[in-house]
Amino acid sequence: MDASFPGALPVINQEAIRLSVLTALALGCKINTRSTFDRKHYFYHDIPASYQITQHYNPIARGGRLALATPSRNLYVGIQQLQIEQDTAKSQRVGGDRLIDLNRAGAGLMEIVTDPDMRSAEEAGAFVRRLQGLLRRVGSGDGDMEKGNLRVDVNVSVRRPGAPFGIRCEIKNLNSVRFLQQAIDAEARRHVAHYETTSAPLAQETRGLDESTGQTYPLRTKEDTQDYRYMPDSNLPAIVIPTEHLSQLQRDIPELPWMTIQRLVADHGLSQRDAETLLGLDEYDGRGVAYFEEVSAKVGGRKAVNWIIHEVLGQINKLSAAWHPALLPAPLLADIVTAVSTAHITSATARHVIRHVLEHPIDASLSSLLDTLGLAPSDAVDLTDTCRRAIDSLPRVAGSARETLLTLLRP
Repeated sequence: MDASFPGALPVINQEAIRLSVLTALALGCKINTRSTFDRKHYFYHDIPASYQITQHYNPIARGGRLALATPSRNLYVGIQQLQIEQDTAKSQRVGGDRLIDLNRAGAGLMEIVTDPDMRSAEEAGAFVRRLQGLLRRVGSGDGDMEKGNLRVDVNVSVRRPGAPFGIRCEIKNLNSVRFLQQAIDAEARRHVAHYETTSAPLAQETRGLDESTGQTYPLRTKEDTQDYRYMPDSNLPAIVIPTEHLSQLQRDIPELPWMTIQRLVADHGLSQRDAETLLGLDEYDGRGVAYFEEVSAKVGGRKAVNWIIHEVLGQINKLSAAWHPALLPAPLLADIVTAVSTAHITSATARHVIRHVLEHPIDASLSSLLDTLGLAPSDAVDLTDTCRRAIDSLPRVAGSARETLLTLLRP
């Protein structure tokens, strides 16, 4: 917590630097091997020191891009820069009051500044969702907007076809994709209404979103760069990143979500939807995809995904439980699917076994489970003996069945 007490000094968080560089590399950014910190001055209630430590002039990374596919078009969103900076306090409106929570003030955060490449609320939402997946897979954040672990500030401006961009307004601290898209649409309508009703210039403002009405409201007049009076921060040293450390981080980047989906579709013949379902089982460590690949190595991709999604996940949902690879080990599921494919057991028996294992977690082989549940298949001799004992114990029923069968067989 940073409440700007006299004598309190900032300290660089080395893990924050590592995760920021890892994220920048995943975005294809050019890493600045020597970056520095600046002070951004402004007077507002969420910044007790009246300045924020940031990286305006010499950020840790620049360039890069993120590919998007939307129903309307495919595009690349450019990454202008990625910088490490100091978080501000949490500001919240309650009725007519404004409450300030200093608990997160001073914590390090990573800010990603994009180029103005998005043209709709739909594209902005697609960008945030893809960025969330990247952050989770890289391990630099959980992307949980509702908890404030990922916050979005959006700049909105409108223009007539062929004209330059109009005055932009920034909507701060949007905490869900739905509210992000709502804010963009509402602000765009406000700009259009202004230009259609008056020739006066639009005020450049920082605004917030009233989630109850879906409308934006002014917070403060938007400053330009010169108004922030940037100056070097005298308390923090420059960040110097050795080349060999960069090379190691580059090797540490895992397969990114969209690459995983493309591979599953191309190599295993999965649908986009099925691939996304598997990926969504564990966006952090990719255990859902690893689970599928372990099963598919023995039974094939189509059979594996059908049993995982329709049978295993279907029964887990009925139990209101969360998926975990230990609930039904991949080798056991592969044995179950193989037994069905070879007609050793029926699909109904397989579902019964799966349900039993999910309800009563146990480390056992398929054969021992079948014996325990009384579902072990019998050979022809066993069935003959069983039928004879049933006929002998129920002579009246057996005789009635015999007469009915003979009646049906008579010409």
